Amino acid sequence: MRRAGWLGWRRAWLLAAALLLGWPARAEVRLTDDQGVQVRLAQPPQRIVSLLPSLSEAVCELGRCERLVGVDRYTNWPPALAGVPRVGGGLDPNVEAIVALRPDVVLLATSSRAIERLRALGLTVVALEPRTHQDVQRVLLTLGTLLDVPDAARVWRAIDAAVSAAAQSLPPAVRGLRVYVEVSPGPYAAGEASFIGQTLQRLGARNVVPATLGPFPKLNPEFVVRADPDVILVSSRAAEALAQRPGWARLRAVRQGRVCAFDAAQSDVLVRPGPRMAEAARLMADCLARAADPARPTAAAAGGRP
Repeated sequence: MRRAGWLGWRRAWLLAAALLLGWPARAEVRLTDDQGVQVRLAQPPQRIVSLLPSLSEAVCELGRCERLVGVDRYTNWPPALAGVPRVGGGLDPNVEAIVALRPDVVLLATSSRAIERLRALGLTVVALEPRTHQDVQRVLLTLGTLLDVPDAARVWRAIDAAVSAAAQSLPPAVRGLRVYVEVSPGPYAAGEASFIGQTLQRLGARNVVPATLGPFPKLNPEFVVRADPDVILVSSRAAEALAQRPGWARLRAVRQGRVCAFDAAQSDVLVRPGPRMAEAARLMADCLARAADPARPTAAAAGGRP
């Protein structure tokens, strides 16, 4: 309660100072987050803690990178954030460290277990969960409202145009290739309903994981054996052991060397629904182009990057 009182006093003092000193007034911020919670701020936040890498990247892409005073342990782009304090993970943040940073707002995923505790301490929380292309567009616009960036829509237009350009660059042989995308061990896959699946669809490929299983389902490895995809996209670390998984050595993608192995930095690009989705589309397009051309080995077959 004392924390909540301090925040209220601080905001009241800033408002009074603005009126007395003639500082330019800033419009009140009003928005609704992905939990349906209505958020109101007297002005755009100047001190922001982000607990989701894609949200950190979006804040920077919108030109407000300098306002990030704390980020989660997985945020590693852009380089300008290298010196920003880390406050734990999105699911298990260091609440005390966050409070000590005196943020005006905390950005996090709707799945974070810290939401209610942070709100109970008087912090303003905005919960956002981008999982599809439509979600990414909506989140960018929501952040634009929060950060007072009138042209936030330009970021989505650039992403959308780049995905279309990547699709147009592909040969007809790519259309209809059956693809399996693994986002993490488990295995967890990117299904048709995910932003990755939607990008694949726009590139003309077919995802072997149907939308009915959800955006990022955990699969029985036997599911992939039965699906027998033409192409596999996976992290370079996981690619090393694919053939050791029961039955996976028989997969046509493994036998024919159509496995695109992505290093850690590339994997980050692929699995983050934010400003770098355009770069992700180019990575995926290059993989599919290699798979469609027998004369061009994929990364796994060539022993290099896709």
